[in-house]
Amino acid sequence: MDILIAGLTIFVLALFAGFEIITKVPPTLHTPLMSGANAISGITIVGALLAAGSERDALSSWLGLVAILFATVNVVGGFVVTHRMLSLFQRKSSRDS
Repeated sequence: MDILIAGLTIFVLALFAGFEIITKVPPTLHTPLMSGANAISGITIVGALLAAGSERDALSSWLGLVAILFATVNVVGGFVVTHRMLSLFQRKSSRDS
């Protein structure tokens, strides 16, 4: 029971810290930070795979699966946003001028 309370406390503190950090980021820095977040989410996917594959109990496997899904959505979304940002900087073809 103590492990559950400690884990829940860390989770809630991480939620508050993440919210405070994200709300303080100016819009001009948001997209470059998304690229860095992709790397962090990639690490999260590796940890989630380890949690989902562990045979400790069913709860850790299910939470690992949920973590894999959320981190994958985050990585794909980050790449989509980065791709859209980079497309803004492409040169226009000679037909468009």
